[in-house]
Amino acid sequence: MRARKRIVPIAVAPNLNDTPSGWRWRKLTDVAQLESGHTPSRARGDWWNGDVSWVSLTEIRALDGKWVESTKIRTNSAGIANSAARILPRGTVCFSRTASVGFVTIMAEPMATSQDFANWVCGDDLDPEFLMYALIRARAELKDLAFGATHKTIYMPTLEAFHICLPLRPDQCRIAARLKAQLAQVEAARQAAESQARDSMLLRQRMLRDVFAALEDAPLKELGGHAPTTSGTTPSRGSRRYWEPGEIPWVKTGEIAFAPIHRTEESISRVALAECSLTLLPRRTVLMAMYGQGKTRGQSAVLEIPAATNQACFAILPNETWDSDFLFYWFMAKYQELRNLSDDRGGNQANLNGALLKALEVPAPDRQEQLKVVRRIKAALVELELLETASKAVLSDLRRLPQTLFVQAFGN
Repeated sequence: MRARKRIVPIAVAPNLNDTPSGWRWRKLTDVAQLESGHTPSRARGDWWNGDVSWVSLTEIRALDGKWVESTKIRTNSAGIANSAARILPRGTVCFSRTASVGFVTIMAEPMATSQDFANWVCGDDLDPEFLMYALIRARAELKDLAFGATHKTIYMPTLEAFHICLPLRPDQCRIAARLKAQLAQVEAARQAAESQARDSMLLRQRMLRDVFAALEDAPLKELGGHAPTTSGTTPSRGSRRYWEPGEIPWVKTGEIAFAPIHRTEESISRVALAECSLTLLPRRTVLMAMYGQGKTRGQSAVLEIPAATNQACFAILPNETWDSDFLFYWFMAKYQELRNLSDDRGGNQANLNGALLKALEVPAPDRQEQLKVVRRIKAALVELELLETASKAVLSDLRRLPQTLFVQAFGN
């Protein structure tokens, strides 16, 4: 059986590979008219928010591989008349050539673009969707043609030198239609896999809530009244002797992420521990992030090493009332409620604080019951982690699949 020929269908001489049977290299400007774009003056507010769609780098990532019906950023007839921008016809293929190099969309309606695009108005011998998919297939190779220290750009002389490997127009349409259908199937499967991954995360929270809801008859005890708590601080960054030698692990809130802490990004010296109101927390201390970026606030972790912390970490030391794992899982179950509690405080920044956390009423069954709860949760988490791992593997495969389809599409 003859081996299939795989080609990069957009290239510049001399990198024009041997072609599959029935295909041939054509200079792209021989089968499509190359146009650029322009940006009407931003100083003229009356030239914007009109009825002319204007393709820009702001939206191109979301439009990649699609037909664009309209854009969020729009100009008007005055903006077009008073600039070098042009309204291009339906079917024009827009290729981002600056900064975000290599993204492609097709105009579903007449519209304009910024100067960041090379726009091809296809002639009779070139199908727009075939050109779009050819450019996407060649994206990695075309990025290598971009130059610039700050923003990489493919300049017009290079764009004018583009060649495209073409079969006859009916074959182009057949290849594009088949690839479009395959990509749609992959996208549907990807969305389903992402939904399954989200569901597995929701199952984790639901399982935790159900486990602790079953403890409704257990006594509630105020956290601050039945467990020693503390926080930390940040030694002066200007004092080198507080940081060198780095002898004691020092936890920041970004490292508190619903996982055991076995190591830290930074360490402090014993001098810092002695002089900076820091406590060396023992192993099995439960930590809570009182504030931090994104999802950090409200996350918890169990220390598996002695360590100190910064001031944004709330620490519950090992105690007689609660098993550390039991308390950690209870915090995990209450994650969203804790975030809502700090949101309700208002202000410029929603943070938890020691007073709020000390006032929490936590179920306190006897130790044997707590250990049973922990064993149940750990067993359930093993099953859920297997489900999450499988979902992530499927997602990873689906995210790679489009490129495989592009490679397969351009050959015999």
